[in-house]
Amino acid sequence: MTETTTSQYDAIIVGAGHAGIEAALVCARLGLETLLVTGDYKTIGQMPCNPAIGGLAKGHLVREIDALGGEMGKATDATGIQFRMLNCSRGPAVWAPRAQADKYAYMDYCRKVLENTHHLTLAEDMVNGLLFESLREPPAESLYHHRILGVKGESGIEYYGKNVIATTGTFLNGLIHIGLESTPAGRIGEKPALGLTESFIALGLEVGRLKTGTPARLAPHTINWDILDIQSGDEPPPPFSHFTRKLELVQEPCHLTHTNEKTHQIIKNGLDRSPLYTGVIKGKGPRYCPSIEDKIVRFADKTQHQVFLEPEDRARTSIYPNGISTSLPLDVQLGFIHSIVGLEEAEILRPGYAVEYDFVPPHQCYPTLEIKTVEGLYIAGQICGTSGYEEAAAQGFMAGLNAALKLQKKPPFILDRSQAYIGVLIDDLVTKEHHEPYRMFTSMAEYRLLLRQDNADLRLMDFGHQFGLIPDDFYREFCHYRSSLDVEINRLQNTRIKIPSPHPHNAGEESVSLEQYLKRPEVTYVQLAEKDPASGEIQYKLKQQVSIAVKYQGYIQRQITQATRFKELESKRIPESLDYNKIISLSKECREKLIKIRPVSLGQASRIAGVSPSDISVLMVYLHHRV
Repeated sequence: MTETTTSQYDAIIVGAGHAGIEAALVCARLGLETLLVTGDYKTIGQMPCNPAIGGLAKGHLVREIDALGGEMGKATDATGIQFRMLNCSRGPAVWAPRAQADKYAYMDYCRKVLENTHHLTLAEDMVNGLLFESLREPPAESLYHHRILGVKGESGIEYYGKNVIATTGTFLNGLIHIGLESTPAGRIGEKPALGLTESFIALGLEVGRLKTGTPARLAPHTINWDILDIQSGDEPPPPFSHFTRKLELVQEPCHLTHTNEKTHQIIKNGLDRSPLYTGVIKGKGPRYCPSIEDKIVRFADKTQHQVFLEPEDRARTSIYPNGISTSLPLDVQLGFIHSIVGLEEAEILRPGYAVEYDFVPPHQCYPTLEIKTVEGLYIAGQICGTSGYEEAAAQGFMAGLNAALKLQKKPPFILDRSQAYIGVLIDDLVTKEHHEPYRMFTSMAEYRLLLRQDNADLRLMDFGHQFGLIPDDFYREFCHYRSSLDVEINRLQNTRIKIPSPHPHNAGEESVSLEQYLKRPEVTYVQLAEKDPASGEIQYKLKQQVSIAVKYQGYIQRQITQATRFKELESKRIPESLDYNKIISLSKECREKLIKIRPVSLGQASRIAGVSPSDISVLMVYLHHRV
């Protein structure tokens, strides 16, 4: 017999991974009566792969989520055990914060935040279906054919809600592979979500299959640490959250070792029992985070690969060997691990494995992450075909925010590619067809000098405050900091100093502004302070921001100009119900692509594979005459 909850929720979140946490918190903090349904209460906020947050481009996403009022940056600062800023030898556009977190403390932090959030209810149940109704008369100028009503639980309970955000991770028909043995599971030891895929198919949605994986976990006391290279954190540790004034902690070291030719030969000898190379695994894996067997085959000329040994918690109860993700049989895993320097006696606490799972290709979504044909149904995270906690959290935050705004009858919030990495991420997802897990990189952002991790607050905190997700007192401090930037740049422009003339024929001095002096590649605020004592009194964050603004002024201005042109094309909207088959001047391939993706603007249409510049010109003329 079916049971029904007595409550009608404004939003139901399915899954309590990083996407689900951000979605649930933003909905509840905006006043929506929110239900978070998870199959296992103990695994809220779990890091099933490496216990780290951030990295290249991913760190940008976390700082953007934080600037908008999300939780991931705060959770990382509260539970981190090592903090580093990557890529500091290169330009500021690619600097990237990364932190090792205590995975158990992180889960505990997330659970407590959820438990103490008003308007948020937690339910332990495995969702196995969607409740929806078909629309007899779809709204005009809309693609909606169905309306979401809620979800069905394995317990027999039906939960009713006005919006549903599915953040199911790797659980949709999840199948774990270790060698040629396969077990239904979403993560090792956790049962998969069965029935939901059938609901998506019943709604007429396309469903695909992807694969990801994780390495074995090692017992720390069985590793020979003395012969390994140490990878220490930065001092002082750089915080993730804009709300964190200073991090005070004893940082845990990571260590570095490498595979070798013996390792590679053991792996090659085991490929006949690899589910990847025997056709057992059908789903496509992540190109930029391949398994060790993939690396050996694809990069046969390489004699070694890096392996970072990362503690999973401050107590160092287990070690994550980053770089040797695998689904080979256990005996092969033992063999190749023992061939690696420092791991000769290492004990495996849990074998590495691959997991296949269903996903819903996100070209079927609006940029709000709402399914185009199902009113009130949103998807976020690995169900969208992405990999990574940070990509998932960004999607969860945006899906939750837009679900709340829609319920409040407010305009949607969509960040474009010139505003945030979040905008790049979501635009790539809803515009391009993906056949492998999507991972964020700085190279994917056209305006990455504008979208730096250090200026996420300057770009996005106004929005967070506007939505009520940034407290007033903190926002006042931020506004003071922002005005201080203008004051300092103005001071540099109007303060002159004398320096030795750089011209060989002139042995005297010349007068330059502090701004002109700071533009020199070798000059920092340290040199400014030697000439101008007031420069030594400026706070560090202000110095960093001003230095970047001054030194990269020409390049930044060029990207601002490019972004302005980009926005012109983005502002030209395309009606949702436009019949592309009536535009006979478009190529056949173009019509097929436009019908499938249903772009919301000419700008988005121009980024669809198979749509040429001439097609955009035809479409622009057609829209002009149609209006």
